[in-house]
Amino acid sequence: MSFIILKGTLIKKSQQKRRTSPCNYKERFFVLDTQDLTYSEQRPGKKPSQKGCIELSRIKCVEIVCSEAPIPCSNKYPFQVVHDNCYLYIFAPDNDCRQRWVRALKEETKCNALLLKYHPNFWTEGRWRCCYQTEKMATGCQEYDPVGYGTGIFHLKSGKEGAFMVRDSRHAGVYTVSVFTKAPGSNGQKNPRVKHYQIRQSQAEEMSKFYLAEKYLFMTIPELIQYHQHNAAGLITRLRHPISQGRESFQSQWEVDPAELILGEEVGSGQFGLVLQGRWRERRVAVKMVREGAMSEEEFKEEARVMTMLSHCKLVQLYGVCTQHSPMCLVFELMEQGCLSDYLRARRGRMSQDTLLGMCLDVSEGMAYLESNNFIHRDLAARNCLVSCNNVVKVSDFGMTRFVLDDQYTSSQGSKFPIKWSSPEVIKYCKFSSKSDVWSFGVFMWEVYTEGRLPYENRSNGEVVEALNAGLRLLKPRQAPEAVHLLMEWCWKEVGGKDLPGSHLYC
Repeated sequence: MSFIILKGTLIKKSQQKRRTSPCNYKERFFVLDTQDLTYSEQRPGKKPSQKGCIELSRIKCVEIVCSEAPIPCSNKYPFQVVHDNCYLYIFAPDNDCRQRWVRALKEETKCNALLLKYHPNFWTEGRWRCCYQTEKMATGCQEYDPVGYGTGIFHLKSGKEGAFMVRDSRHAGVYTVSVFTKAPGSNGQKNPRVKHYQIRQSQAEEMSKFYLAEKYLFMTIPELIQYHQHNAAGLITRLRHPISQGRESFQSQWEVDPAELILGEEVGSGQFGLVLQGRWRERRVAVKMVREGAMSEEEFKEEARVMTMLSHCKLVQLYGVCTQHSPMCLVFELMEQGCLSDYLRARRGRMSQDTLLGMCLDVSEGMAYLESNNFIHRDLAARNCLVSCNNVVKVSDFGMTRFVLDDQYTSSQGSKFPIKWSSPEVIKYCKFSSKSDVWSFGVFMWEVYTEGRLPYENRSNGEVVEALNAGLRLLKPRQAPEAVHLLMEWCWKEVGGKDLPGSHLYC
């Protein structure tokens, strides 16, 4: 079943799939749902006639079009949808409308096989207006940003040479400097565009340093930015005019208007509050409402901040936050079948080996993404994974998740953590790493193959600690094949005994 996300009247340019196709602009009624982008002709007194339908899974890029040329139709705010080998140019009546469509389309297509580079200007008269290439299917000239920060904000907020911002790249925890320039292109003609430079780290054994150009290394990112504000030193232009992404930018992208939320029945509860089913902008959602006093505003913002940096089809997706509402709440994609531990218990004795293995593979994909982007979950368990209507299992509950640079996080004394899912080094020293997440993944697999039993269910936390120190481990689940049990045992080696990173396990 599909749900409508956005609909409205826009203008489209003919896609000119053949050289002889006419170039024209027509008003169409567009509908974006969770499966397709469709457009229809609407005439007074007549039934709408569908003129086109694009499956969302076929979309490779959605982005604003930046052009200084006159727009030959009444709507002056263009954006593009690249699908298959076609370019669909759509024109919105104002910038707010355009941004709504671009954001919604990016959100629905973020797990697709996307372009690495795209063309920010029109294809017209046999060439690309951005890079002057004459082959329509030529590789793009600008890095595609599926998160949706960079390109549009520069052209819309600034036309200044050297306007720049430091932002998260598509890989969470990795930073990119994006800078606007009007410097001439290779053909000598003025070519307004945004260039993106990833901030890299040297591989020095003693102490790594940050750099944009390898000859110029700095101890901190602020020092790097300060230097390049005065020296181009390998960049296309100096970093002259900073553009802030501060509070206003975050709220404009993630803040949800409480008036747009329709709350329904309770679907879950926990130590921090209730989870309600709801609807937001024609989309079914889950709303996590924070119980007063259960979580500080700083803790709430930290969980929200982490989730805005994560985007993967095997992680539960954040849609927005409500900070101007009491109680504060987080708005997530709805996982219709609830938490995995309850799902397993309700179907005990009725699930196949393929189903159980598939659950483990789903979660391993999400955990591999977290590790590859330098995040440690710290609370992986079946209770913190959710099941969709299509029986896909996704990792959730990022309240304890932390970004790390050196694959290690030491928690403060007195911090609480789930003993029965924790590795010995976490219990002894409060030291978390990707390898402690691997230990938890082993316990998670044990939960799956026992169909929802609690680990060490007849032992207290103190008894579990003594057993682990004595080298004892959870017994092989009856349903687990020997190969799966061997994998569990490998997860439960202490840190010094794991000779491969967790990414090898998850893959």
